[in-house]
Amino acid sequence: MSSFDENDAFDAAVKPSLTQRAMAARPMPYLDGLNPEQRAAVEAMDGPVLMLAGAGTGKTKALTTRVVHLMNTGRARPNEILAVTFTNKAAREMKNRVAALMGQTVEGMPWLGTFHSICVKLLRRHAELVGLKSNFTILDTDDQIRLMKQLITAAGIDDKRWPARMLAGIIDNWKNRAWTPDKVPVAEAGAYDQKGVALYTAYQERLKSLNAADFGDLLLHVVTIFQTRDDILSQYQRRFKYILVDEYQDTNVAQYLWLRLLASWHKNICCVGDDDQSIYGWRGAEVGNILRFEKDFPGAHVVRLEQNYRSTPHILAAASSVIAGNAGRLGKTLWTEEQEGEKLRLIGHWDGEEEARWIGEEAEALQRGTRGMGPHSLDDMAILVRASHQMRAFEDRFLTIGLPYRVIGGPRFYERLEIRDAMAYFRLAVSPEDDLAFERIVNTPKRGLGDVAQKKIQAMARANGVSLVEGAQLLVEAKGLGGKGGAELSQLVDGLDRWARDLRAGAISHIELAETILEESGYTGMWQNDKTPEAPGRLENLKELVKALEQFENLQGFLEHVSLIMDNEQEAEGAKISVMTLHAAKGLEFPVVFLPGWEDGLFPSQRSMDESGVKGLEEERRLAYVGITRAEQLCTISFAANRRVYGQWQSALPSRFIDELPEDHVDVLTPPGLYGGGFGAAGMTEVKSTLHEAAAEANVYNSPGWRRLQSRSQGRSQARDMSQPSEARNITIDMAVVSSFTQGDRVFHVKFGYGTVMGVEGDKLDIEFDKAGAKKVVSRFVVPADRADDVPF
Repeated sequence: MSSFDENDAFDAAVKPSLTQRAMAARPMPYLDGLNPEQRAAVEAMDGPVLMLAGAGTGKTKALTTRVVHLMNTGRARPNEILAVTFTNKAAREMKNRVAALMGQTVEGMPWLGTFHSICVKLLRRHAELVGLKSNFTILDTDDQIRLMKQLITAAGIDDKRWPARMLAGIIDNWKNRAWTPDKVPVAEAGAYDQKGVALYTAYQERLKSLNAADFGDLLLHVVTIFQTRDDILSQYQRRFKYILVDEYQDTNVAQYLWLRLLASWHKNICCVGDDDQSIYGWRGAEVGNILRFEKDFPGAHVVRLEQNYRSTPHILAAASSVIAGNAGRLGKTLWTEEQEGEKLRLIGHWDGEEEARWIGEEAEALQRGTRGMGPHSLDDMAILVRASHQMRAFEDRFLTIGLPYRVIGGPRFYERLEIRDAMAYFRLAVSPEDDLAFERIVNTPKRGLGDVAQKKIQAMARANGVSLVEGAQLLVEAKGLGGKGGAELSQLVDGLDRWARDLRAGAISHIELAETILEESGYTGMWQNDKTPEAPGRLENLKELVKALEQFENLQGFLEHVSLIMDNEQEAEGAKISVMTLHAAKGLEFPVVFLPGWEDGLFPSQRSMDESGVKGLEEERRLAYVGITRAEQLCTISFAANRRVYGQWQSALPSRFIDELPEDHVDVLTPPGLYGGGFGAAGMTEVKSTLHEAAAEANVYNSPGWRRLQSRSQGRSQARDMSQPSEARNITIDMAVVSSFTQGDRVFHVKFGYGTVMGVEGDKLDIEFDKAGAKKVVSRFVVPADRADDVPF
């Protein structure tokens, strides 16, 4: 009798059947629109495949076509394909594209979704293996922080010195690395004043008692199950014949382990990503996952998608030149069949407000079509900043001039107070053990249940080892709370019990149940009786919340959706210019892109470089690459010599990334109108343009890259009418001037006002300004105090 051979079984499992070969012989028109590299990636069916896809190279098209090809050739049925994305938006787009390519609605693809949404399904099936019930609650960040505060207080820790948000960040980082409390390395165990691991243990135990999980748990628990239960792992390894992963460069360690475990049997895993766009290291992403793909999966087929369908050759050349400075990359060269188009533009300003002013006016000019490019809608334009504090200057300026704008990534619908309160009620109907939800709504609206009453409820629950809802029920039955509070608590407990029973019985639809909960709890009435200006808007939001339930089959599915995506997709009326961070812009594209704030310390971020050294700098460079490649037609990089950061003025040098721009693909501009007073245009010899004033003071234009780029702009006529003579835009700085001022002289500076010279060193002056304090200024950029009236403004 022959023995079982695992290798023969594997070969039989993956060998194409007659049916598969017959299906493969059918016409496949969906392959016709692919370029050779995309088609190679789609048709490389067996074994590990890395689709190294540069920005704008059609990776989504190739990935979705691969899904269709797997089904069309009979390699896998829809429920045998695991397709993982990072966002619900990407999952929806993939599903819609697959349906369009197949010419019909795709049914039965339950395993197409985000890492977290797929892990929720897996965890609900096997929750008991990690001490949970299948109806566990998913905590949001607000509830996590509140729970952390409780644990910190119980441990007698000073929460001002060691805040809850810091602990939450540490624990989330450990979960991203797939570390349970017992697996935290000794080197990390000293976190949070030597109490981090103990608090992590207490936090996990508390989550189990609440029948809850946080985001990190969704992956961590499933990885734990796979690592400890070979039978369950084997079940899913055989179920998922093909695995496809989008944005692989953004995976963290837990996601990486999850994928490795699932793919370790058949190895039919196709990962799509771009190592040059790995920009989420601060939230646990490991670029090393994609860099070592060929080592993890020997014999992997690597396909480079390099033909760009988005940007002009000048934009691609600039992006490629900058990213070439990174050592840790697999390497690729983007190219396009498009014509040359506009060169990337580079411009410097005196300060951040001046930068915002120029961008606002330039956006209006582009909107009118007065830049020789034809009119552009404001919807075609985006301002991508490195740090959110940069947005203030743009918002202030746009409000002043009436330029419509939208801030992407601002306050979200599901983070509003009234929405959080309503969802806490819904969560209790689904999972009565959710103590955090109960604490949130027990006295909202006011029920006369203050701190004393709530402590009695908590004491009763602890004494009997039950949830707060059950503790409240026991307190009511024992008549342990009198007066209005006792009556109101009894009414609340009865309501919670009734809503939970209605939900389980399916007596009414989840939409009607939601309306009933909000009405019977008194929450809707609270806002109806509220006379503040915000109340009508809050009621409208509650109506919108109930309306959103129509898209879901049940209340639990809706709560999962909200927990997994906090996505505000409200429609905006009229065209608006978009303002967002570079991180928020990933995956988007715009015809016109402005990239302000390219200054060392701001971009690249000093904090990133201080915390992560070369690794941090390389991630910042990848962020620059992402920013440039968002632009389709016109990309403008700008920097300021001075910037107000959190109320304090700071001087800066142009970003080192500017030195890495290719001179043949860049037009260097200087401010039209010479912002700050029009010096130079007025013939002032003592004071030059404020842009170059700042440059001279900080020696900002002495970097090799800037001198190279600036020299090429001398005498060159600009391609567009910039409203001012070219001589005013190409002023050179003579650094050899020696000061004629002496100590004690009174002087005037256009930005800092009147001051007294305290010291002289060559052409540098130490000046104590009356209002701006001590500054070091180049002498040519101040005038004697009695000549201040001659300075044009």
